[in-house]
Amino acid sequence: MLMNDCSEQLRFLKMRDYFQRDHRTSFKWHIQDPASQRLTWNKPPVNVLVIRKIRDESLVEPFKELCHFLVEEKGMLVFVERRVVADVSLTTDETFTSIRKQLCTFREGYDDISHCIDLIICLGGDGTLLYASSLFQGSVPPVMAFHLGSLGFLTPFKFESYKTEVAKVFEGNAAITLRSRLKVKVVKDMLQRTGQPGQQQYQGSGGQGQAGGQPDTEHNGLLPHGHTNSEAGNITLQMQVLNEVVVDRGPSSYLSNVDLYLDGRLITSVQGDGVIVSTPTGSTAYAAAAGASMIHPNVPAIMVTPICPHSLSFRPIVVPAGVELMITLSPDARNTCWVSFDGRKRQEISHGDCIKITTSCYPVPSICCHDLVYDWFESLAQCLHWNVRKKQARLADDVSDSSDTEN
Repeated sequence: MLMNDCSEQLRFLKMRDYFQRDHRTSFKWHIQDPASQRLTWNKPPVNVLVIRKIRDESLVEPFKELCHFLVEEKGMLVFVERRVVADVSLTTDETFTSIRKQLCTFREGYDDISHCIDLIICLGGDGTLLYASSLFQGSVPPVMAFHLGSLGFLTPFKFESYKTEVAKVFEGNAAITLRSRLKVKVVKDMLQRTGQPGQQQYQGSGGQGQAGGQPDTEHNGLLPHGHTNSEAGNITLQMQVLNEVVVDRGPSSYLSNVDLYLDGRLITSVQGDGVIVSTPTGSTAYAAAAGASMIHPNVPAIMVTPICPHSLSFRPIVVPAGVELMITLSPDARNTCWVSFDGRKRQEISHGDCIKITTSCYPVPSICCHDLVYDWFESLAQCLHWNVRKKQARLADDVSDSSDTEN
């Protein structure tokens, strides 16, 4: 598959010191037109991954129709999850037996299919697209999502015309939205700690840190060299996230108290129910419910949104996509915190642990039904009822403005 290099979306234009040269150089800023992102194929796609929403009997028939179309009419090699094929409604259907025997099955966490898939087709809601993203921790094939679920913000295609739409995609006649993902690492025991609980001391390169829970910092707010120890830290999880990373207080009744660093600089401490770090795609999910702005997926950015902060002035912020965020438990926090990734793999974060977040170089190429601008605003209107209200009635022709009659 040939697409515009995904790094084009994430590349940041840097000023060079032109004034130190002996001659003047003319230059101009160039911003890529998102409409130029089109799907083309080096060779016709062969291997198609079909992801179906489980525990939904209404999707059995659409799934069988799609598989029959791909296998019998298009001659594709179709991959599906083993638990999907093991559905009783499929195993007992004699009319589907010949198709079922031709399907290639896999198990999540056991079989790696990331290097043999040309196209992903999702049947369900937004969760199917999030699940598809989680299966590919590197480069992701183009994703075509049919709206057969509840909300359908990320699923622009209608299944009624699936044959026509799939044929267009096979021909390469489609626009693509590159949905950026977050590269996340959870590092255990990264911060060097000494002392007893409640009186933790942090060891920096210059000697013993301050007691009472506050690490040494330089005058510019940067962490001192040696405050973090990459050799001592143990990376327990590394994954790509499409929507958001959520850090919350878990089952504790105390406020969550975490420190937020940006490129090694302490930005603020979050005291509240937690904090959401999201992509532009995730800005219409949990972050929107927490008061964040909704951002088009082609905007290279990371959103930081507090959850019920105990501060009236703590507003959501947007930072450039190239920065690295780090979240740690504050030294004086009364309890641990918990983290989840697109609602999955929830785990506890203790003192000394940290979460590192930056923009991934592996976006999800989501195929558009119309174009990347129309599809997004259509989803805002249809799914979230954005700016829906009754129209204000016009004045009658014989009624004049009261200001014109006042003397």
